[in-house]
Amino acid sequence: QVMERGNLGLKNCMEQSVPVRVTRGHRCVNSYVGKVYTYDGLYRVVNYWAEKGISGFTVFKYRLKRVEGQPVLTTNQVHFTRGCIPNSISEIRGLVCEDISGGLEDIPIPATNLVDDPPVAPTGFTYSKHIICAKGIKLPSASTGCKCRGSCLDPRICSCAKLNGSDFPYVHKDGGRLIEPKAVVFECGPNCGCGPACVNRTSQKGLRYRLEVFRTPNKGWGVRSWDYIPSGATICEYIGFLMKTDLIDPAAENSYVFDIDCLQTMKGLDGRERRLGEVSLPGSWQKDVEKTSDGGPEYCIDAVSVGNVARFINHSCQPNLFVQCVLSSHHDIGLARVVLMAADNIPPLQEFTYDYGYVLDSVMDRDGKVRQMACHCGAADCRRRLY
Repeated sequence: QVMERGNLGLKNCMEQSVPVRVTRGHRCVNSYVGKVYTYDGLYRVVNYWAEKGISGFTVFKYRLKRVEGQPVLTTNQVHFTRGCIPNSISEIRGLVCEDISGGLEDIPIPATNLVDDPPVAPTGFTYSKHIICAKGIKLPSASTGCKCRGSCLDPRICSCAKLNGSDFPYVHKDGGRLIEPKAVVFECGPNCGCGPACVNRTSQKGLRYRLEVFRTPNKGWGVRSWDYIPSGATICEYIGFLMKTDLIDPAAENSYVFDIDCLQTMKGLDGRERRLGEVSLPGSWQKDVEKTSDGGPEYCIDAVSVGNVARFINHSCQPNLFVQCVLSSHHDIGLARVVLMAADNIPPLQEFTYDYGYVLDSVMDRDGKVRQMACHCGAADCRRRLY
């Protein structure tokens, strides 16, 4: 080595008393680059020297001292969360249910409660893996599929890829990861020639991570994972009763209703982040998008009595999940599947959250009075109210 570039920069920082930022890398098989990086704060270079390396060449070494008054090292937090992950059901503290799905999911979902005394398990609902249509609701017939065989590989000939802007929305890494959020994702469906392993069926493959439902001190039940989850990975679909929105009783104080608001997202209504993206909308949709107004979505999913693990995921004003509308078995945007995906790399045991998307003062009771609910997400930019 010679005294130039980075070596010279560290030497100058020491002589001029300029602190340096330190970032550490940790091995991670799920990362594209094989590592996860953590920021460890500001350090001062207190000394440097040159010595002969193993190969006989000159190597410059530097001694750094962390500047006082900074938060606890992120590196310690990373190793701490890894160390808390149980290896089996028998190691789980506060276990109140071994599997809330009752064996319906391929991977058991345990529930833990270290808050209540005596501890109680989540009750009052029936677990389901599939959407249940309310009386009078019928899903459209399956759309015409692509003619690919085995797996969809060439976006130039795959008709499903053409609907997604002439490219596939997922990459093959880690079993399929969404490249970017879209107004809607067109997946391969029952009439497509490809098989179940096709990457363009990523959200249809069920749970892929070891999830846990746990009791929180002030937000009821929450959900976290024992596994590291990469950005763009599918977490789960929001499951419940599919019904007309105008049939929901405003006085019931039901916080498990999810509006299917893909058209509203396309227009950016009610503060929604508009993300049309590169998609090829069918001609009939253009009229729907144009006529959609503040009247709200026509359909919703009610998970108060029937649902899956998604019903336990809490709100946050700074979430680590995002909502993605997906069409697979049909192409009716008003009845799209609602899928929750990772907005960032999520370390083990970090609680899952997504933005419920309420507009302040938009929830009314039966008498037409505004209802309010405090937000306890704890985010730095918390809005203080859920609605």
